[in-house]
Amino acid sequence: MSKVVEIRWHGRGGQGAKTASLLLADAAFNTGKYIQGFPEYGPERMGAPITAYNRISDERVTVHSNIYEPNYVVVVDETLIGSVDVTAGLQENGAIIVNTQKSPEQIREKLNGYQGKICTVDARTISIDALGKYFPNTPMLAAVVKVSRIMDENAFVKDMEESFAHKFASKPQVIEGNMQALKRALTEVKGL
Repeated sequence: MSKVVEIRWHGRGGQGAKTASLLLADAAFNTGKYIQGFPEYGPERMGAPITAYNRISDERVTVHSNIYEPNYVVVVDETLIGSVDVTAGLQENGAIIVNTQKSPEQIREKLNGYQGKICTVDARTISIDALGKYFPNTPMLAAVVKVSRIMDENAFVKDMEESFAHKFASKPQVIEGNMQALKRALTEVKGL
């Protein structure tokens, strides 16, 4: 099988990590990739830690399990660092992408000796500026596309615009805000 890109998402219930992983799967599928996007559930409740996964490949994906050695890890909620081992199994030739106002160097101090690439993006500020509320999943979705380069950024933006237009047909202001958040996040990832 060709190289499979594996991504693990860490977030809290209600922050949209599961939704972002599914949107990423849809966007990759629309570019001709084979995909998997799925959550791992425990005792779900708002604010509880959750994990979601993506596998993206140019060939059919035949593995059907959780991801234990991801190429990329997305941390939607910085407060999970320290309570969840977010770098477990993370390949050092991949990267971790953290939603934070801190620099990659400041985050490195908290990651138990992880030596790979660390990228950060301030999804809180981006989402509040663009959407008027804290929805970190849209900026984090853009950040993982930027860091992983799993698809062409322009194709990704076009696909997401079509997806949002369908999903939020009766709320054009939500479409515009989400698109602003996506585009801004693509330009504000640190640590590349």
